Amino acid sequence: MMLVFGSSGQVATELRALLPDGVFLGRTQVDLAANTDIVQLIEEVQPEAIINAAAYTAVDKAEEEEVLALKVNGQAPGQMANAAARLDIPLVHISTDYVFEGSGEAPFAVDAVTGPLGAYGRSKLAGEKAIAGEAANHAILRTSWVFSPHGANFLKTMLRLSETREHLTIVADQVGGPTPAAAIAAACVKIARILQDDRSKSGIYHFSGAPDVSWADFAREIFRQAGRAVEVEDIPTSAYPTPAKRPLNSRLDCRSLAAFGMERPDWKAGVADTLTRLGVTS
Repeated sequence: MMLVFGSSGQVATELRALLPDGVFLGRTQVDLAANTDIVQLIEEVQPEAIINAAAYTAVDKAEEEEVLALKVNGQAPGQMANAAARLDIPLVHISTDYVFEGSGEAPFAVDAVTGPLGAYGRSKLAGEKAIAGEAANHAILRTSWVFSPHGANFLKTMLRLSETREHLTIVADQVGGPTPAAAIAAACVKIARILQDDRSKSGIYHFSGAPDVSWADFAREIFRQAGRAVEVEDIPTSAYPTPAKRPLNSRLDCRSLAAFGMERPDWKAGVADTLTRLGVTS
């Protein structure tokens, strides 16, 4: 039985379908920002593996709530890793491309120098370091640009805007790999099961959709598949200021996935699947 932190988020929702016998702990069961004894909670459940799909994800709001973001994204994962080490079970933790500063055009390797641009990235990097510090059997899975039929995400925002707009300006100088939440969930389960038998694979991995694309071209493909006649105009990041700085280069080198017999998921196929599940026809 696997224990999943997170209940209603994009990846956690997909995990529910994959782990019908799993134990899922959402905000109503455990407050990761409070002084909850997460180690004791995990020891009471006695799972065979832990997947952390819970996170503080409000990138812009984190600039004002960094202390809160650090509790959820930094300190809580460290406690999960402490429990995993005590029970000698694997922990799979989802992290982000925001741990990098995003310069250049080359994909970031798993051992590339980190340098978050904002509070959210700093909080996620703190979580990575906390997990590594506990010497637990773990996989830190950095991903990017998550989308699914659930919750709030770029794909659903584009569909909503296309109902009333025929022209949209979208950032074109940020490039990364859109990643289906369903693919992330499947990867987490597979990795957790492999780590149960082979802890030598413990470490950091990158998992993002292929091929890399700009937000503007991502939007164009969404509209193409959905049959929406929306003109997309490219704009630079400087024309769309936000409280938190975004990395221009979110490309991730995912070659290390071969250790688990996996490749980058096809995000275009993921868009098609998501549109089908949303009942959107062209």
